[in-house]
Amino acid sequence: MLPFQSGDMMDQPTFHELYKQAPENVRAELIGGIVYIKEGEGVASPLSLRHGKIHLEVAGWLRDYRIATPGVDAADNATAILGPESEVQPDAFLFVEGGRAHENKDGYLTGAPDFVAEVAYASVSIDTHKKKFEYERAGVGEYLVLLAKTSHALWFTRGPKGFVPHPPDADGILRSPSLPGLWLDAEALFRRDSRRVQEVLQQGIATPEHAAFVKRLQKA
Repeated sequence: MLPFQSGDMMDQPTFHELYKQAPENVRAELIGGIVYIKEGEGVASPLSLRHGKIHLEVAGWLRDYRIATPGVDAADNATAILGPESEVQPDAFLFVEGGRAHENKDGYLTGAPDFVAEVAYASVSIDTHKKKFEYERAGVGEYLVLLAKTSHALWFTRGPKGFVPHPPDADGILRSPSLPGLWLDAEALFRRDSRRVQEVLQQGIATPEHAAFVKRLQKA
């Protein structure tokens, strides 16, 4: 018997306590005060191999950026408490230590990460609409949705009125405006060319802007 059902409405503290009572194989999120559970009577639905492969590439890309950028931390598939109506589990995210997001006393991230990445396979509608809105409302700095079926990347950055699309530069490379050096060749990522993804990231890490960013973080 599950402690909640898809479509139930509740606040984040209530959801969090109920979620701790759920079986380990249940995967659920609270998005805008509404509970979303994977189909199959609350049991985590199977993930496609394509989803898993792209997820691995994204996690490795963000891990390598974290290693090269002291003061920035990363996590994979961890709970993020965005606010009083939302508790989600992004595929991967980055956050600046001492910034808007922090680890609470119970070991969960609280607040808006600086960068969130979601791999969308069966969850395209949720990731590009409901979750996008919640990330925007919570103050997430940048949001990357990787559409695994069509091999298309949607990168959003913050504008004066919220998220705006962030297209690649003329050379096809996506460059983060708020996290210097976080560069991505999305086409290489989708074809799982890890060497090319790493090569482009290293080019970003080698820039003066990234070096200056690291210095600022170390002084903070």
